[in-house]
Amino acid sequence: MRTLHFARLCCCVFSLLGIAAAQDKHATHHWDYSDEFGPTHWGDLSAEFVTCKNGHRQSPIDIRTPHKADLPAIHFDYKPVPLHIIDNGHTIMINYAPGSFISVAGKKYALQQFHFHRPSEEQINGKNSDMAAHLVHVDKEGHLAVVAVLLQRGADNALIEELWKELPRHKQQEERWDDVRIDASHLLPSDRSYYTFSGSLTTPPCSEHVIWFVLKQPTTISPKQIERFSELYPNDSRPPQPLHGRVVLESK
Repeated sequence: MRTLHFARLCCCVFSLLGIAAAQDKHATHHWDYSDEFGPTHWGDLSAEFVTCKNGHRQSPIDIRTPHKADLPAIHFDYKPVPLHIIDNGHTIMINYAPGSFISVAGKKYALQQFHFHRPSEEQINGKNSDMAAHLVHVDKEGHLAVVAVLLQRGADNALIEELWKELPRHKQQEERWDDVRIDASHLLPSDRSYYTFSGSLTTPPCSEHVIWFVLKQPTTISPKQIERFSELYPNDSRPPQPLHGRVVLESK
C-alpha cells in the first residue's frame, strides 16, 4: 500500500516551464529574504507568485511524523564536471554540465544545478541544520526532483572548500572555471536513506508538484565555511510551510 502511495506521489508531478532557471532567476519582480520583500510577502509581490501564499503543497516543511515505507533506493550517477558557478543574488549556485543523473523507481532525472541555503530550509522535528544543499534534477518530461543534503557543523567539506575558493566576484554573472573539475557526489552522505513528499520550489514563483528527497544523514561543513557563506547570505531560508494533509514517507 505504501509503495503504491509512492508511485502515485511520483505520478502527480506535472511539467514545469523554465527548468534550467528553477529556484534561481524566477522573475523580474524583486524578492528577497528581508522583512519588506521576504517570504511572508512573496505571494503579494506579483500575480505570478500567488502560489507562494495560496498553494497547498509548499516547501520546505518540518518533518515530524514520517511513515516508514518500503521505498526504492535513490541511485546516484554523478560525473565530474567543469566548475560553472554564479552568485545569482539569492544564493551561490553551481550549474551542472549534462550527463549526471539520479534514478528512482525506474524514473531518471538529470542533475541541472545545486545551490545552498543557510540555515537549512527543511526541519527535522523542528530543528534546522546549519546549512543545506539542494540538488535540482529534471526528467525528460520536465518533472522536477530535488535532493536535499543537510549540512551540519563539523569537519571541513572538501567540495565546498573548492567552491568557496572560486566564489564569483560579481552577482548575476556565471564564472566558468573549465580547468577546475568538481563532483557533486562528494556532497552526499554514505547513508542514502531519505524522506520524501510532494512539494514546491522554495523560492518564487513557488511552483508545486516537485518531488522532494531529503537525505536523512547529514554531511559536515566547517564553521569557517559556514562563516564564509554567511558573509554573502546570512539567511536565505524560507520558513516551513503547512502540510495540508500531505503524508511524508521515510525509507527503511
